[in-house]
Amino acid sequence: MASADGRLADPQSEGRSRDLKDWQNPVGIQAMPATPAWPPKSLPRLFLRHRLDEGVGVELDAAQANYLGNVMRLGLGSELLVFDGGTGEWLARVVETAKKRMSLIVERRTREPEAIPDVWLAFAPVKRAQTDWLVEKATELGAAKLLPVITQRTIAERVKLERLEAIAIEAAEQCGRTRLPEIVRPATLKSLLAEREVSRRLYFADEAGGRAVAEAFEPGPALILIGPEGGFTDEERSQIRAAANAAPVSLGPRILRAETAALGALAAYMAIAGDWGLIDS
Repeated sequence: MASADGRLADPQSEGRSRDLKDWQNPVGIQAMPATPAWPPKSLPRLFLRHRLDEGVGVELDAAQANYLGNVMRLGLGSELLVFDGGTGEWLARVVETAKKRMSLIVERRTREPEAIPDVWLAFAPVKRAQTDWLVEKATELGAAKLLPVITQRTIAERVKLERLEAIAIEAAEQCGRTRLPEIVRPATLKSLLAEREVSRRLYFADEAGGRAVAEAFEPGPALILIGPEGGFTDEERSQIRAAANAAPVSLGPRILRAETAALGALAAYMAIAGDWGLIDS
């Protein structure tokens, strides 16, 4: 059999090629077009360090003006969503533009302040990239408070709160949060255990084992504590187990990286005792 260019085709080769295509696409499914960006035509969201209300005017700083004007291409009359971390979400409109300057007017509230579960995440900082990722995703998952904890095996030399706050703000802008997680200064494990509210249930991921999270997590104020790479020392584990209202939990049969364990535990809490079960379909 001749091919389209006149060359003789190998029947066996053609059969193998056809078999391979059939294996890759056994039911003859036609290729689907690429999924468009979602959400379509969504308004930009911006966090403002300014208490918002109807009719309030806000002059943006140079970085925000550059972002909206040169990156998002907003001009006079353009709309956007803004939030201040306390009063909900608002629709605003651009009323003035200039080089490195932009002013907004707040028109109306679009969402009331969100109600978030009272769950705090205490974690031992790891390398910078992994800590950045942890803060970003914990913000998206809905943590109310983030507490860096220095343990005996913590490897991070320092934690830059300004950087973590900026990451949390960007994540909140992207995921639709109207409240920012509070990020506190790093504290030692000893200080955390001594100064914590005893009424707040302390769940800690214990490498030695504990109750399954599906049985352990309950609604109510919660503090989830995750150890560093290498886990807690035996001395630290004994101190945590001896703490009032502490519950050791197991995160499954596999060895998880510290940042994976933190986000896995937080996601499990949201599904079992948090606000994931409150969303109607």
